[in-house]
Amino acid sequence: MFEIFGIPSQALFGQLLLGLINGSFYALLSLGLAVIFGMLNIINFAHGAQYMMGAFAAYLLLQYLGLNYWGALVIAPLVIGAIGIVIERLFLQHLRKLDPLYGLLLTFGLALVIEGLFRNAYGSSGQPYQVPPALQGGRNLGFMFLPNYRAWVIALSVVVCFATWFAIERTRLGSYLRAATENPVLVRAFGINVPRMVALTYGFGVALAALAGVMAAPIYNVSPQMGSDLIIVVFAVVVIGGMGSIMGAVLTGFALGIVEGLTKVFYPEASNTVIFVLMAIVLLIRPAGLFGRRA
Repeated sequence: MFEIFGIPSQALFGQLLLGLINGSFYALLSLGLAVIFGMLNIINFAHGAQYMMGAFAAYLLLQYLGLNYWGALVIAPLVIGAIGIVIERLFLQHLRKLDPLYGLLLTFGLALVIEGLFRNAYGSSGQPYQVPPALQGGRNLGFMFLPNYRAWVIALSVVVCFATWFAIERTRLGSYLRAATENPVLVRAFGINVPRMVALTYGFGVALAALAGVMAAPIYNVSPQMGSDLIIVVFAVVVIGGMGSIMGAVLTGFALGIVEGLTKVFYPEASNTVIFVLMAIVLLIRPAGLFGRRA
């Protein structure tokens, strides 16, 4: 074992790994928020509750249907995404022409209702969820021990984030979607069902949150509070990256996870506030965020 800046290498790289894990969830969740806000102009405060629902969906699929982690990784995001589409059709579509504040208040209320229902059903204590057997164990890299499951989480997050960015920014479907947010009347004239596209986009953003929840289930306990504990930090990440910026959400999520991990090594007392301090500094210098565009 060697030291870096007087700190044992295993402690430093261990915190960097923890920062990358947190950054993976920050990136996925802020990506979903950025997709929903950038495409639909909805501030989805229910995102944390939908992340929690993804974790609970994996837990319930295992408990009652015997569906393992790999099946839940596919089924849970689809189910929670479908619930998101129902929410958009029943509630959010009626607020589309109003100030985004109304959507924020509605989704905040939905988050409280969802969390309350799960707390009444399962209590406040967390439910365990096992790491899949194929990803148990880890590798000794010499300077640190790398658990296989955590490496998988980081790799999958990078792939999903890049694929989402590519689909929105580099494909015809993404072009239609961006055009529908700018001029829905014109896009409708080309025979595209804009309301359906909007509902599917919201469902996709919700599915990203649910996917993050399934990935988080083996690392953290599955509990009703897991979303509310994370959503404020994720909103700070989105604000720093720039509201609606897809790549800004991804890069900022990973970067701030690493910054948070390093802060735990060099100045642990500030680890819970460093992201919010950075948010305040960024807003003073660039109110639109690091990658956002001025209105």
